Amino acid sequence: MYDNLFIPNKMDYVRGYRRPDVNCILCAIVEGSDKVERLEVYRSELFVIALNIYPYSPGHLMIFPKRHITDPREFNNGEVIDLHRLQSLCLNVLDSIYSPHGFNVGYNIGKAGGASIAHTHLHIVPRYKKELGFIDILGGTKIIVEDPNVSLERVREAFARVRSISSDQ
Repeated sequence: MYDNLFIPNKMDYVRGYRRPDVNCILCAIVEGSDKVERLEVYRSELFVIALNIYPYSPGHLMIFPKRHITDPREFNNGEVIDLHRLQSLCLNVLDSIYSPHGFNVGYNIGKAGGASIAHTHLHIVPRYKKELGFIDILGGTKIIVEDPNVSLERVREAFARVRSISSDQ
């Protein structure tokens, strides 16, 4: 049996005690509100990419639409295309910084699906050999080796670098 180690303040956040006083945290990030911690690393016409404030591993990113929707089936065709492009960009950026051995990419839809924010967002989580999986993490021990605030500048610089390489091709 594993011991339980929690990410600081995560349980209070999940229970709603430490949530900022905004209708939607991700909409507040889109709007540039100072009421929320904005770990934004990149922005397109339709989406924002930000680091997860409670990451499963260093570089854990979230891609979310600027418009408030609660289910990925609500994306229009333009959003689907831009989201795919941004997903590939995120994978390239994270490869360039962290050299992970794999990724988890997915949505948590609805409270029963693990969603703690009612605004559709795609998680991109770098993964490593001999690392515990999500089930182990949820039921056991996990230590985060890099604070997302430390990751912020590294990831922003990598987005700028990878974007300039992509546009030259």
